[in-house]
Amino acid sequence: MSSGAVKKRIRVGKYEIGKTLGEGSFAKVKFARNLVTGDHVAIKIIDRDRILKHKMVEQMKREISTMKLIKHPNVLNLFEVMASKTKIYVVLEYVDGGELFDQIAKHGRLQEDEARRYFQQLINAVDYCHSRGVYHRDLKPENLLLDSYGVLKVSDFGLSQQVENGMLHTACGTPNYVAPEVLTAKGYNGAASDIWSCGVILFVLMAGYLPFDEANLIGLYRKIEKADYRCPPWFSSSVVKLLARILDPNPLTRITISEILENDWFMKGYKPPHFEQDEDVSLDDVDAVFNESKEHLVTEKKERPESMNAFELISRSQGFSLETMFEKHKGYVKRETSFASKSPANEIMSKIEETAKPMGFNVHKRNYKMKLQGDKTGRKGHLAVATEVFEVAPSLHMVELRKTGGDTLEFHNFYKSFSSGLKDIVWSTGSNTNDNNINILKKQSVRFATFHNKESSLSKILAILT
Repeated sequence: MSSGAVKKRIRVGKYEIGKTLGEGSFAKVKFARNLVTGDHVAIKIIDRDRILKHKMVEQMKREISTMKLIKHPNVLNLFEVMASKTKIYVVLEYVDGGELFDQIAKHGRLQEDEARRYFQQLINAVDYCHSRGVYHRDLKPENLLLDSYGVLKVSDFGLSQQVENGMLHTACGTPNYVAPEVLTAKGYNGAASDIWSCGVILFVLMAGYLPFDEANLIGLYRKIEKADYRCPPWFSSSVVKLLARILDPNPLTRITISEILENDWFMKGYKPPHFEQDEDVSLDDVDAVFNESKEHLVTEKKERPESMNAFELISRSQGFSLETMFEKHKGYVKRETSFASKSPANEIMSKIEETAKPMGFNVHKRNYKMKLQGDKTGRKGHLAVATEVFEVAPSLHMVELRKTGGDTLEFHNFYKSFSSGLKDIVWSTGSNTNDNNINILKKQSVRFATFHNKESSLSKILAILT
């Protein structure tokens, strides 16, 4: 087994770090396992030097403190915070149902009852946050996660703000979802602006596309300021009336959450959240991390190499097909994919580089990871794509591609050309080859790691699936 194509086990405190779940400008989110309890978590790893350089210490501390104070079944839970000399580790609840965005990408618009159920959970979470004086300010489907039971979890409080009284003055958030008053230089009410964003989300869930969308920002802002949108014919009259109250450009007359909670359309099938509220939440670990207390420092320990295990392979494979990962509905596409290849790892890396460079991408390689950085500025900056090669057996590799920057639709256009250049290395899974591929995997599965420390190898899983 090639030593370069497998990942080193990294341990931080009582957690074993696994695959990358997401990546941003200042942090990565990694899958991890609590070695004491066996529970799965997500760990946000923040580079200390970068946040110091960009003077973002207070923003990061606010985000972490805010999330620790919010304990609600529809808000992503923050368990603890740790730090090393170079990194900050934020231990979060792990949810495995993906983003609400993915539901739209996969199925297109949702049925009214399903959209209402998600909207009810969203309003429950936002109502609770507002009762604690916390305003999210960047609500959108990409920041709404789902667990395996379909329970919605609000995440990413990087732009949240906690205020006692008064108005907010910082214009932030994603343009298509922000309220008109946020676009002006005047102060705005955080609660009213969050409600507007909830209305845009409800529209997207039921329509499958944005109510306000223009190629240029000036045109977009004009539509938002006038609340210039049209509901599609399949919207019921009740939801049309509710949206008119939510997407009211005047924040003073816009519907409030208490009024939403009394709305007939909203109340259909409504189930109030039931949870135990902790009386006291300690921020001692947050203070220790940002006060650079040496007593609370943890260290990263690299242990023996580990190949991708059976559970990871099944969860990532999606049939080992590039096409199934990019279902296109109303302009929405997924922002990550993976494929299997029987080519050597070095050949895969060379092919990716050979395909990306003529498309105007700068390539940065490190071990069996590669970052592709577009040289053209798009709607949301430069398109950036991260790739990583895993060895799952001596003659089989899994390759992940993930958008880390830029516009999702531009990523889709990139993919269409990029994937055609990779056809020679992608393991085909046509209907005539599926059985053969499964048989090959069964033979190779003896070399796969088991998951959850149980005797359940890939061959046993595949036996159940077939």
